[in-house]
Amino acid sequence: MQAIEIKKDIFWVGCVDYDHRDFHGYSMSPAGSSYNAYLVRDEKNVLFDTVAPGRAGTLLCRLAKVLEPEKVDYIVCNHLESDHAGSLAEIVERVKPEKIFVSQAGLKSAQGHHSIGNWPVQAVKSGETVNIGKRNVVFQETRMLHWPDSMVSYIPEDKLLISQDIFGQNIASGSRFADEFEDGGEFVKRIKEYFYNIVLPYSPTVLKTLPVVETLDIDMLAPDHGLIHRGAKSVRFIIDMYRKLAEQKPQKRALIFYDTMWKSTEHMAYAVCSGLEENGVDARIMSVKHNHHSSVMTELADCWAVLAGSPTHNNTILPLMAAQLTYMKGLRPLNRIGGAFGSYGWSGEGPKQLHEHLASMNMEMPCQPVKCNWKPDHEALKACRGLGKDVAEVLRKKCEG
Repeated sequence: MQAIEIKKDIFWVGCVDYDHRDFHGYSMSPAGSSYNAYLVRDEKNVLFDTVAPGRAGTLLCRLAKVLEPEKVDYIVCNHLESDHAGSLAEIVERVKPEKIFVSQAGLKSAQGHHSIGNWPVQAVKSGETVNIGKRNVVFQETRMLHWPDSMVSYIPEDKLLISQDIFGQNIASGSRFADEFEDGGEFVKRIKEYFYNIVLPYSPTVLKTLPVVETLDIDMLAPDHGLIHRGAKSVRFIIDMYRKLAEQKPQKRALIFYDTMWKSTEHMAYAVCSGLEENGVDARIMSVKHNHHSSVMTELADCWAVLAGSPTHNNTILPLMAAQLTYMKGLRPLNRIGGAFGSYGWSGEGPKQLHEHLASMNMEMPCQPVKCNWKPDHEALKACRGLGKDVAEVLRKKCEG
């Protein structure tokens, strides 16, 4: 378990979890993840963040390859969530640091997650600087990216930004740097996955924070999950990508997600898809039975039309559709165009309720919901294609405008 030197006397001492799948208890991480922690050796030795519960031994083992753990002077907790601070108590017990730096809001998080007792916790403010010898650490609060306690640490002498959850991805890999990772498409997908399932509700805050980040001279950006960006080109790439994701500008692509009992609503979904594609809009169909809600949300990163389908069951929509819509609403996507459809046997409320769910997310709803009784016949499928056509036309105008 070797530490990896990412800059002179600065080491990655985190751990990689290849089997991690349930991220934060609600999102899938199909490519695993990593918990990144960083050690800076100087007159004062500083450990930036720790690792998840049960992983303290891995961190201490890597740390010991370059420094006796007891010689760590300071611990910086940029974020107190359990995947970063779940092993903090074990590390504090072993290291016995002189100081533990947290943000102003981090004091509350530290007390809430840990019995800090007489720990030497010190809250810092945005812009506050701590000298550690040849280097300085400048703290910048990034509240609600993605917790109130979140902050980043900048070391100007090394042009290094340690960014906690911001700019991260869930990737388990032997590579530590983005430029070493061979599958660029997979890397981009994991960035979108992380943003759309974790960061999306805070897009306005992202857009306010990026100009602050851009005032810094950075040639390495080190998040607490996934791969490190090194070099001006890689740093520029991730900052620009975050801006694009946060702006949520319309793109000419559609997402159709649905559930079905006896295939009637499924047939309708494919007819809607035909209507979109015949009118120049690429579409992706996703069954909520076969796709995790976070996977559906990831697909939304490239889709500005959102069409939902469900049969009526017990006077409402199917449970998996309700769960998907609740999850989506909490992440607050912007600027979307919506549509709804579904079959029914008796009462037929489902499509109308889907329409109302999407409208409650401030989606533009240009069409009435399409529904059919029992199995869709030729006229019902024609109506579904018409729904796709009408949404495609609205989307085309929005993209051209």
